[in-house]
Amino acid sequence: MYELAILAAVVLAVMAITTVAAGAAGRGLLVVEWVLVAVSTLIILFVMGFVGAEVTMRYAFNSPIPGHLELSELMMPPIVFLALSYTQATHGHVGMDLLLDALTPAVRRYANMVVLLVSIFICAVLAYFSLKNTIQLWRFDDVTMSPPYFKTWPSAAAIPIGYGLTSLRMYIQVLHLYDPERFAAHEPAHGGFEGGEYND
Repeated sequence: MYELAILAAVVLAVMAITTVAAGAAGRGLLVVEWVLVAVSTLIILFVMGFVGAEVTMRYAFNSPIPGHLELSELMMPPIVFLALSYTQATHGHVGMDLLLDALTPAVRRYANMVVLLVSIFICAVLAYFSLKNTIQLWRFDDVTMSPPYFKTWPSAAAIPIGYGLTSLRMYIQVLHLYDPERFAAHEPAHGGFEGGEYND
């Protein structure tokens, strides 16, 4: 309970700072999202090539690559979580909007704000506890169970990064919904909230 109270205070402080410096925060976040989604894409390409090479080595030369399964598994969290905030910025997550579509635009706008605020705190809690897990893995120098014994903490670190940046992205979206003229969306050009509705 004590940890959650500290986390809530930190989240509120970050929200306050972001409100004051929304323009700089939004522009900076957008750049970070572009970089991380590019990294995620490069990892996908690497995994495709790596798995293809492993299959070739295993069946053509009877010489499988050591640690291929563990390394492929460790690449999954960075692929997903480094692109999480960008996906939120482009409204790419699957959502159930049957009820929202039945609401008036004004009510829908406030409903979206409430959902985003609740989601911010959920993602912040997930970021906090996944960060604790990452630090624990780093302190214990945790490695995979078989050679060549890859360290696990870099893969785990992608989870708090993803959830933390997604929380910040959602708060910028809340600010934009609250006052679109004062707070710019700072989202990729092909989609976004305007007045509580999606524009594609």
